[in-house]
Amino acid sequence: MMKFNLFRLLPVIFAALLMFSPDASAQKKKNGPAAMGTGVPVFTRFSYTGNDAVYAGNPLKEDEFYSPVLQGCYPDPSICRRGDDYFLVNSSFSMFPGVPIFHSTDLVNWKQIGHVLDRPSQLKVDKAGISAGIYAPCIKYNPHNQTFYMITTQIAGGIGNMVVKTKDPFKGWGEVKKLNFPGIDPSMFFDDDGKAYVVHNDEYADRSKILYNGHRIIKLWAYDLEKDEVIPGSDVVLVDGGVDLSQKPIWIEGPHMYKKNGKYYLMCAEGGTGDWHSEVIFMSDSPRGPFVPAPNNPILTQRYFSKERKNKVDWAGHADLVEGKDGKYYAVFLGIRPNAKDRVNTGRETFMLPVDWSGTYPVFENGLVPLKPKLKMPDGVRNQTGRSGFFPNGNFTFTDLFTAPDLDHRWIAMRGPREDFITIVPKGGVSIRPFEANIKAVAPVSALFHRQQHASFEATVTMTYTPGSPKDLAGIVCYQGEAFNYVFGVTKKDNGYYLVLAKTEREKQAGPPRPGGTVRSTVIASTKIDIKKPLQLKVAASQQDEYTFSYATGGINFQNVGEPVSGDILSTNVAGGFTGALIGLYATSGNDLQP
Repeated sequence: MMKFNLFRLLPVIFAALLMFSPDASAQKKKNGPAAMGTGVPVFTRFSYTGNDAVYAGNPLKEDEFYSPVLQGCYPDPSICRRGDDYFLVNSSFSMFPGVPIFHSTDLVNWKQIGHVLDRPSQLKVDKAGISAGIYAPCIKYNPHNQTFYMITTQIAGGIGNMVVKTKDPFKGWGEVKKLNFPGIDPSMFFDDDGKAYVVHNDEYADRSKILYNGHRIIKLWAYDLEKDEVIPGSDVVLVDGGVDLSQKPIWIEGPHMYKKNGKYYLMCAEGGTGDWHSEVIFMSDSPRGPFVPAPNNPILTQRYFSKERKNKVDWAGHADLVEGKDGKYYAVFLGIRPNAKDRVNTGRETFMLPVDWSGTYPVFENGLVPLKPKLKMPDGVRNQTGRSGFFPNGNFTFTDLFTAPDLDHRWIAMRGPREDFITIVPKGGVSIRPFEANIKAVAPVSALFHRQQHASFEATVTMTYTPGSPKDLAGIVCYQGEAFNYVFGVTKKDNGYYLVLAKTEREKQAGPPRPGGTVRSTVIASTKIDIKKPLQLKVAASQQDEYTFSYATGGINFQNVGEPVSGDILSTNVAGGFTGALIGLYATSGNDLQP
């Protein structure tokens, strides 16, 4: 069994992340842009390059593509199809906008077409900790009313379970409709007769029925498509505990229902989103059950293999199925790829496998052996990832000159809209108007984030900036959350300007990572600099989980500031939570870091 299970801590995490702020003073301040006259940085030419050994050692052949198909923090994938179009969504927690949505016509080449939740009226995460917010979105298409539904749990703003709809995912989504049932991980199912249902993870309201820690149930409700609400009194328990209650299975969750050959199938994650994670399946003659587990569960897991295996993928589960245009099935699911220190910095990523459903139950092809980094292309598909607007994977370089009128979709903010603090500079660049809230605040922060998508990478940006006071700072942040991050930025002291490197972490506690405790920032290194020329800032990470911060003026002779530092605080192993590390372009007028 795994050493700890993140989901065992959900009740504690939910309460603490919603209430606890490491920087209480920042919460009392206004979080709007800083007053006029404060320095405003302009960032130009951001470049991110990945250099992971797994891709260098496994070059693609013409008929192959890489899995994960979405690298970095793109967890809890859900997928649906309408005609020739596939749509895929992921959890986004407190990132803003929320629920990234991707489109493909072939399951290999994906374009991000935006976010499902892109307005403050839909997303109430301004006071949510990094791992609160949006959990496990599910996207489904109802052919009976030609409508797409995205249903999810928003652990923020008093919303809970919710749904939004659209006729066309390319044109945006409607307002949030709150749903009146507890639990998490809701999913929708539309039957051939036009009836609709919701399945989700829950626990017994009668606490005496909860037999052990992690004992959960899967529940079903009938759904009223006219009113967009579950029908009171229609709920029924489909699964109690998991495949075999006598074995005390934990965290049955992430359910999806399908129908094939007149039978109903309920596929769920079991074992928690850690190293005991798996996918299991049940079958019934009715959507209301009884559901009987398949004899060959689990149907997907990586928990039985050597910890020392090459190119390790772990934590596989939380899957969703889609039937391809060729009649073959495919699955998307989450997994992690730990670095050489066996730490998880890039977060839970979106993987894919073909599925053989020629028999009674679906079989994940090679889902019960160590996962490989490459898959065979579906017939007739050409790999265009990284070209023509398609999302890249493998080792790639992403360069943004900030010359387009709108930001690339991969740039996200934290807890509030990007538009509240950015301006696109006409001749190229993005300016960030600093908030008083600094990076430690559980509040909207003035930072643009790009996901860390490789264990080994370099990220460089050019910055023009004159801080007006010691309270001003701008630069790069490597961010696992409000309580775990590195800041590498320029500030003022006396009449000079300094580049400081600081580490923020929550003091170590006994047991697994959890919210609470004292958060401290320590300036690791600093150097006096000349800010008359544009400054280039660089962060580089190695497969060995060391991060190096350096700078240059005039584009040459990068100089390190301090020694390489450990990436441990940028991992979920140390920080806890459910996200991956982010690289941010950051500014604040509430700086508390001094050289």
